[in-house]
Amino acid sequence: MSTLAQRSNFLKLIDQACRAGARLHSACHLIGLAARTVQRWLALAVGTGPNVLLGDRRVSALRVHNRPPNKLSDAEHEAALGVLNSAEYKDLPPSQIVPRLADQGRYVASESTLYRLLRQAGQLTHRRCERPAHKRSKPRALVATKPDKIYCWDITYLPTQVRGTFFYLYLFVDLFSRKVVGWQVFDSESAQQAAQLLQDICLRRGIAPEQLTLHSDNGSPMKGETMLATMQRLGVAHSRSRPSVSNDNPYSESLFKTLKYRPQFPLTAFEDLLCARRWVTAWVRWYNEEHRHSAIRFVTPNERHAQLDEKLLQARAEVYELARRQNPLRWSGQTRDWGFIDTVTLNPDTPQHKEPEAAKQAA
Repeated sequence: MSTLAQRSNFLKLIDQACRAGARLHSACHLIGLAARTVQRWLALAVGTGPNVLLGDRRVSALRVHNRPPNKLSDAEHEAALGVLNSAEYKDLPPSQIVPRLADQGRYVASESTLYRLLRQAGQLTHRRCERPAHKRSKPRALVATKPDKIYCWDITYLPTQVRGTFFYLYLFVDLFSRKVVGWQVFDSESAQQAAQLLQDICLRRGIAPEQLTLHSDNGSPMKGETMLATMQRLGVAHSRSRPSVSNDNPYSESLFKTLKYRPQFPLTAFEDLLCARRWVTAWVRWYNEEHRHSAIRFVTPNERHAQLDEKLLQARAEVYELARRQNPLRWSGQTRDWGFIDTVTLNPDTPQHKEPEAAKQAA
């Protein structure tokens, strides 16, 4: 929709073009207007030629600068805010306040009006008695360059034959090699069981104090006093995910998917705890010794944990290079990438590239 100033400018330009010999239709087409629209403007105009004056005869335009008849007065505005911030209603949203006022035979304003007043006053963000939400920062990035430096662990459910009852698989995985370094199946969740399992892992793996960092989510077994005391005694540093953010512990979540999407995963529930432990024992052996992991160039976790993968990958690269020299027409570019992965990062930092203010203003 064009303003009155724009209409006047258009009519002046069209009048100049018509005086120079152009047809009205052609002049209007160059500006992007219909000739019928310009004729309607001229019919509503006062005066002729370049001194034409336009008048706006729309009914809605007569009350643009007038106060809406249904707007709350200043006294009503203050009274409504007083009710919203009163001791009785300060913790309730307007959807709860309006019915309560109606039960008392009172009408202050509509529900949408009360929401608008709260929004204008900046009071709509949080009105309940519960603790307001806090912004959680992303956990610090962890970089592993060799095995037994960073472990991730979590707990997943294993179904039982009793509905609503589960076995709990505690699983520890090495970030660098993806090897399952420790696991156990229990019939409950507790920090004491997790602490005992961590102590056994550190003893078997020969973990020295200040050597290991353990990453987990914020479950009660991970934050229990027994677990924290054991970590402090063993010299194990801890790293935590943000609450309800599974992406902060992606390696454990991916490992659980590999476990439960395994074709050999039982279609029926486990009969007892011993049956569950036997199945996980077989799965861990397959995963560590036979499974070629896609994220580590398709070597087994045991091979990478023993630091044998670099030689294996170099031998694969030589095989492919020899095949390309023997038959170069099969390759249009480089051979498959068998390069060694020397670092693995958990929760890497993603730099935010912000545009300068001058560039924003220029845009």
